[in-house]
Amino acid sequence: MSSKTDDACTLTARTSKPVAAPPLPYQPRDPQHYRPAIGLIACGGITAHHLNAYQQAGYHVAALCDLVPSRARKWKAKFYPDAKVYRDYREVLRRDDIEVVDVATHPAERMPIIEEALRAGKHVLSQKPFVLDLGFGQRMVDLADRQGVRLAVNQNGRWAPHFSYLREAIRAGLLGQVTAAHLSVHWDHNWVKGTAFDQVQHLLLYDFAIHWFDMLTCIFGDLRATRVYASLAHSPQQAARPALLAQALVEYDGAQASLAFDADTHFGPQDRTYVAGTLGSVSSVGPDLKRQTLTLATAAGQATPVLEGHWFDDGFHGTMGELLCAIEEGREPFNGARDNLRSLELCFAAVASAERHKAVTPGSVRVLPGANLSGR
Repeated sequence: MSSKTDDACTLTARTSKPVAAPPLPYQPRDPQHYRPAIGLIACGGITAHHLNAYQQAGYHVAALCDLVPSRARKWKAKFYPDAKVYRDYREVLRRDDIEVVDVATHPAERMPIIEEALRAGKHVLSQKPFVLDLGFGQRMVDLADRQGVRLAVNQNGRWAPHFSYLREAIRAGLLGQVTAAHLSVHWDHNWVKGTAFDQVQHLLLYDFAIHWFDMLTCIFGDLRATRVYASLAHSPQQAARPALLAQALVEYDGAQASLAFDADTHFGPQDRTYVAGTLGSVSSVGPDLKRQTLTLATAAGQATPVLEGHWFDDGFHGTMGELLCAIEEGREPFNGARDNLRSLELCFAAVASAERHKAVTPGSVRVLPGANLSGR
């Protein structure tokens, strides 16, 4: 056996040796003392996860607002009996005691609400995807700066335990310089049939995949993507209206990434993440987003941390907790809107690429193709 083969075998044996997982701060944080009154604007089904997370964290929700007041009253009875119910969000914004608002409407309707909330001096947590128009998003970032308030985006996937541990491993330098990221999801998304989401033209690449484009922003940090190529297709037996097959290739200088979404998978669902760097790699796999087994491989060996929590509802705890910590500490939130615009640049480029059938430069597409901006 050659010395090169011997060296390769030795390295393989060393890197596959089980080692203790390094303790990393992947779980949501709470502010030390800051517990402001929070107003929730829009009380759709997803907001049950918001409110459950806030209740478990001990956050104070003082107002619930929805155009259909019965929805707000339902969450009031279940989560915050002392909260006041409103139909008009402007009444929430007029309350001096409410310092933070969680705006959870659909994107077009959300844009004017965010602007009014910032002008009212409120800190804002915007539901994702943040905006349909990058120019408007930048103006809101600038407005928040002028108003002296914080504007964050509910990119709750950043606090899914496996994604959170991954980004903390990268932040700690355990992977070295990241050179590759390949993420794929294979599941059944036909539940949207008959709902408002069934009418979203680019349901996968915009409304759903924004979590994964956002993870690429976390993974690659300051490294900017140079080109995106994406495609869409309808699965032969899908029930939902929008295309349920999507993929994207993302190019960086000295790195590459791929995303794959198979949303008409009825048997053997799987969620997989693989990120490689010059000093190590992280892989995480499971049958869904809640159940994941993560492995960190470095020269020291292989570590498999036992991760606590789930994306739902720890992700929602993480987004609001980070905003409150940022307010208390006087800094930009990790999930701040300024950073999120980079994720939307990738997303918009992917949507445009799928429509044009050619590669697109991130940042060159300023408005989501096909977007309805009538809510502004």
